[in-house]
This record gives sequence, structure tokens and C-alpha cells, in this order.
Amino acid sequence: MKKSSASEGESASELISKRIADLGDWRGKTLSRMRKLIKEADPDVVEEWKWMGTPIWSHDGIICTGESYKKVVKLTFAKGASLQDPARLFNSSLDGNVRRAIDIPEGEAVDASAFKALVREAIALNSSGKSKPSNKKAKS
Repeated sequence: MKKSSASEGESASELISKRIADLGDWRGKTLSRMRKLIKEADPDVVEEWKWMGTPIWSHDGIICTGESYKKVVKLTFAKGASLQDPARLFNSSLDGNVRRAIDIPEGEAVDASAFKALVREAIALNSSGKSKPSNKKAKS
């Protein structure tokens, strides 16, 4: 994994692993599981550590962030509003024009194959460059 926005010489991956260990409860286990699924969906994913300690997974742009709160682990997809979500994994931040999130409370499991499909779709969107409105006219 690449180093990105790391502190004290630790890589972003090391900082994310430390965060997971420091949580030491269901939130750490949940974040670890979701991290594993992201890496399975994209072995080339880049882990980053930004915004005062937020784990980020990127590929040609941000795929999602992973935050832990008292009652949920939140995975926020940077361009989630542009993604198809047939399994209806998104259950938070549904009113925004850009982001969508998956809030995972204690004891809840996320469908692994549907989640990996969502990650792959986010990567495809990032790679296509179609997430930004185009001012160019199409050639005929």
C-alpha cells in the first residue's frame, strides 16, 4: 500500500490497522471486515489517512471513508448518489446530491457480494471520469 497523509512515519495502512485495534470491540471487527471486502473487491485499492484520522479507500479518486461512532460504523461513498444500489445497502445520507452512506450498527451484517459490487461500481465511476458534469459537446 502507498503511504498517504501518514503521521509519525507510519503508513496509512498501519494507521488504519491501529485504529481497528484501538477500537477493540464490535466496531473494530466491523471496520476490519469491511476493509477486507474492499481489498477483495480491488486488490489495487490505496489506503489513505486524512481529515484528522479518517480511513479512506481510493482508486482513481475516493471510493469511501470508514468512520466509527458509538452506535455505528459508517462507510460513506464519495459519489454514492451516482451509484446503482439494487441491494439497498445505502441507508444514510440519502438526501444529498453526491454522497451516500452505509451505517452498520452492532450485530448487523452487510451482504458481502453486494458490497463488493458497490465498491467495483464506485471504482468504475472514478475511472470513467463521468462523475463530473461535462462542459464539452459530444462529437458527431
